[in-house]
Amino acid sequence: MPIERNELRRVMGHFPTGVTVITTTSKDGQPFGLTANAFTSVSLDPPLLLISVDKKAESYQHFEDSKVFNVNFLSEDQEALSRKFAVSGGDKFKGVAYRSGTNGVPILEGALACMECRLYAVYDGGDHTLFLGEIMQAETREAKPLVFHRGGYKTIGD
Repeated sequence: MPIERNELRRVMGHFPTGVTVITTTSKDGQPFGLTANAFTSVSLDPPLLLISVDKKAESYQHFEDSKVFNVNFLSEDQEALSRKFAVSGGDKFKGVAYRSGTNGVPILEGALACMECRLYAVYDGGDHTLFLGEIMQAETREAKPLVFHRGGYKTIGD
């Protein structure tokens, strides 16, 4: 019998992760985004990354429809932004500083890094869908990352 959902969440919470806001757009160009820590690098050649999106997420369908998305790594001073994009409903971009990347998808101002992707492959992952993205552009800035560990936000030293 597989591990129970809440126990899995508790155990997985012991693995510290960076915090991202993954952004995309609807067919008509409206921005959408969600907070996620289910992100990983996959390949250097070709340059690929993987995101995991809950099938119940409000923005879910737009990832497949738009065929493009950006992964914004949050910096330590962006906890409020993470919380804003973690809830369902409402205009998550209201009052949020961002600019459009070369793929037309929002890049959040103040993010530690951003990777602009086009959809490479899609896989079923139970209650989530795994989207493989080919990294077309990337940018970084110097700052400390926002980290999530054991149910709370953390920062790390140098």
